[in-house]
Amino acid sequence: MLRKIGRQLGHQVGQQLRFSAGRMLSTTNQLHKDAAADAKAEPTPPKSILVEKDKNITVIGINRPQQRNAIDSITAAQLCDAFSAFEADDTSPVAVLYGVGGSFCSGFDILEMSTDEKEEISVDILMRPEGSVGPTRRQIKKPVVCGINGYCIANGLELALMCDLRVMEESAVLGFFNRRFGVPMLDGGTVRLPAMIGLSRALDLILTGRPVGSQEAHDIGLVNRIVPTGTALGNALELASCLAKFPQRALNHDRNSVYSAAFETSTFHQAVQNEVMYTSREIIEDMQNGIKWFNQTFKADTTHSWLKRDRSMADWDDEEVAEAAAEKETKKQQEEAAAVEAEKQKQAEKAQKKSKKTEKVEEKAAVKEGEQTSEKPKSEEDPKK
Repeated sequence: MLRKIGRQLGHQVGQQLRFSAGRMLSTTNQLHKDAAADAKAEPTPPKSILVEKDKNITVIGINRPQQRNAIDSITAAQLCDAFSAFEADDTSPVAVLYGVGGSFCSGFDILEMSTDEKEEISVDILMRPEGSVGPTRRQIKKPVVCGINGYCIANGLELALMCDLRVMEESAVLGFFNRRFGVPMLDGGTVRLPAMIGLSRALDLILTGRPVGSQEAHDIGLVNRIVPTGTALGNALELASCLAKFPQRALNHDRNSVYSAAFETSTFHQAVQNEVMYTSREIIEDMQNGIKWFNQTFKADTTHSWLKRDRSMADWDDEEVAEAAAEKETKKQQEEAAAVEAEKQKQAEKAQKKSKKTEKVEEKAAVKEGEQTSEKPKSEEDPKK
């Protein structure tokens, strides 16, 4: 009986061990298969457009550094989506556009067009409503600051022209290098550039396709700031923060009026009329609040002080900075008054020394004259004798 039970238990244990071993072998084989599949699978490509928020500033980065941030059709679509999201974000008044790596943007990825089998596909890419490298045929609803580093050429320069303000590193290079390859400008450059720098200069850059350095770009009004190499993004963020601190309704009213006068009107009177028509009830309310703040802050005998204070745009409404500026101004006035008083004292001492010197000279002259007078009778008596 015991032997029969032992044989049954041994048989069951053997079956369990064989089942466990088979399951382990099957699992191991599956793991090997999964590992082989993972090894064959292509890695997930990095995002070609990076979007993040720095406080209330939307930061948009072109992330194709291996291609010098050349923009293909997928990247262009992602860039359009990023700007659409920014325009819809009421918490973000300003955006910053920059290029990851060593360049801002080298234009449209020509290699993508060269690999297309059908010519009409390439034409379709170029003639999209949004533009070939992003929303360049769109008027962005809110201010955009551009940080330019490395190469900003061809359609990439047109993308920079889409922005309101441009911060350029001193070693960066601009230019319509597409002139060398017979590629036309199709992203608003022929429209925006003449309005920015004038017809003659625009024709020079567009027809020659020559490189433009930072100093010339600043001198002709193509860029707004020149900054040290490696600081374009930081300085662009700082400039964007300056804009974000102002009342946005009035700022965007003036921005829209400027663009309207530059592109939508043919006469001065029409431009002035549009300037008035862009004003809304909300803007008037903001203006009234601003006037109240000004009247409460500055009195009739102190209104000159807000012009004298040496303050940055970013801190124009910072009370601590204003107090520090006021103390600095007071100290400066005290130093100036002390310098004036010291100069007066110096002049008085100088005049006093001069007066004493004159008195001494007069005393000497009087003594000498007295001596001559006392000797004169003796000299007159000698001939008589």
